[in-house]
Amino acid sequence: MSGEKRPAPEGFGTSHQLVVKRNKAAENAGTELVKGSSQNGALIQSVPRTSGLNAPIMELTGHSGEVFAVRFDPTAQHIASGSMDRSISLWNTYGQCENYGQLTGHRGAVLDLQWSRDSRALFSASADMTLGSWDVETGERVRRHVGHEEVINCLDISKRGQELLVSGSDDGCIGIWDPRQKDALDYLQTELPITAVALSEAGNEIYSGGIDNTIHVWDLRKKAIVYSMAGHTDTITSLQISPDSQTLLSNSHDSTVRTWDIRPFAPTNRQVKTYDGAPVGLEKNLIRASWDPKGEKIAAGSGDRSVVVWDTKTGKLLYKLPGHKGTVNDVRFSPNDEPIIVSCSSDRNLMLGELGK
Repeated sequence: MSGEKRPAPEGFGTSHQLVVKRNKAAENAGTELVKGSSQNGALIQSVPRTSGLNAPIMELTGHSGEVFAVRFDPTAQHIASGSMDRSISLWNTYGQCENYGQLTGHRGAVLDLQWSRDSRALFSASADMTLGSWDVETGERVRRHVGHEEVINCLDISKRGQELLVSGSDDGCIGIWDPRQKDALDYLQTELPITAVALSEAGNEIYSGGIDNTIHVWDLRKKAIVYSMAGHTDTITSLQISPDSQTLLSNSHDSTVRTWDIRPFAPTNRQVKTYDGAPVGLEKNLIRASWDPKGEKIAAGSGDRSVVVWDTKTGKLLYKLPGHKGTVNDVRFSPNDEPIIVSCSSDRNLMLGELGK
């Protein structure tokens, strides 16, 4: 996919209802930071601009249901969001942040998303018990992957080698998929719903979390759990491996974010640090946490409507960003060098903004 703005092809589901609310006064300003909302929001503080965004914050609106997942593509030029309204929206990161398409076809909420490494395909996990493979150039769903028997909560993709997808479902199964094929290559069977998965850099291990509050590490060749990591006291809601592949990040309904040492010969007690300040809230959504590209910061959504950012090493809370009017379900850092962050919420909106360097 080109990083340049592309018009939506004929028949591609562009929604004219999707709009971008921008802080126009800040577009050409040298100093101004993210407001809580682009309409009548009070200025929080003044800082130097740090990114190529048109304004310090953009509010992307138009989904007609809660937004559960948001992802930058690998080039950082595009954003995808998945919603309770059963659609996936595609946005340009820069310029006017145009919504250049909608992907429709799922019969249930879109709960997780992953981009292909070349940014030409998008993969989705849905409450309709299917995965979708989408051509983002045409907006077509090229494959509907069936096999799970309950809601699919989570999805990860291989970092190198053969392109593989890993899914986790309420049916207690972890699915392993070649996106070129309709059916799963294999399943790992468990007895409880799976709410979080992560695939190792080497592609030989899968990390899973669920309602047993424990992270399990699977050897794909043996199709067996090789060790487990306990510490959370409620359902695991997300897992992500650090950029250097040495640490695992987890979030939980116990309102803590934690890091774990996943090096081969780490001590038996692998927990590294606990981060507080992002309460899960009453909705108990599967709120996700993520790393920045350098592994220096982590961010998580929260039930108190804020985006929370910590320093990875010190555990210091760096930012607690307001603006959303509902639970913040997912937060992602831009994969390029710019300090840009995007979040999505039960308020049906996305917030795209910059952080201080």
